[in-house]
Amino acid sequence: MSQPLDAPASPRRPGAVVATGHDLTKVYGEGETAVTALAGVSARFVSGEFTAIMGPSGSGKSTFMHCLAGLDTPTSGSAWIGDTDLASLDEARLTRLRRERIGFVFQSFNLLPTLTALENITLPCDLAGVSPDPAWLRELVSALGLSDRLGHRPDQLSGGQQQRVACARALASQPAIVFADEPTGNLDSRAGAQVLSFLQMSATMLGQTVVMVTHDPVAAAYADRALFLADGRLVHEMTDPSASGVLEQMKTFDAGQQQVAR
Repeated sequence: MSQPLDAPASPRRPGAVVATGHDLTKVYGEGETAVTALAGVSARFVSGEFTAIMGPSGSGKSTFMHCLAGLDTPTSGSAWIGDTDLASLDEARLTRLRRERIGFVFQSFNLLPTLTALENITLPCDLAGVSPDPAWLRELVSALGLSDRLGHRPDQLSGGQQQRVACARALASQPAIVFADEPTGNLDSRAGAQVLSFLQMSATMLGQTVVMVTHDPVAAAYADRALFLADGRLVHEMTDPSASGVLEQMKTFDAGQQQVAR
């Protein structure tokens, strides 16, 4: 990767609250078949912070992220981006907020196969009817090592390059917050480390807020803190997580499940 990115045109206020989940509950179904995915989870996310959300399968970590990002509607509780309550928005305004203030990075890349790397990167801006800042865009693609790949389509790129295009797309509009859902799940260790290093740098050097769902203790170690969910509840928080510390915490969930099974 090349030299670090320049700061965004509109510097973020350090420590400003960017997103909030308050007592988020999500129940699927009704009566005896009801399944509680979230059971009153609250957390705040501030500018310049990289947060990993961890937990065993079925813990509610992806549901929590989807509610925070306006991709799913909580049964009760509230999700805020800045001072905007997502429940107060109709579908058109919610779509606009997601385009303008939220970036997404998914495990499956979600690139359009008929578009070039550059066209994929600028797609959210194009849909919003705005142009990305040219200097910012140049710095972004340079930092991600994509300057000589902008004319290539996804099938001409490696998995790591495709995910870096997805990262550039998420940051092109300089969003308030970036949500990453298992962003290294389809990558080898080297490509995954490049993506995680960039997400880490975007938080530490650019003041970007990053929230990442992951099951990987090594990935979580790139974050400033890790939130642990189990059975739809927030059960532990760890600052400056290490891979070994996260692994030990995850083992407690496995031990708990074994005791329940007995």
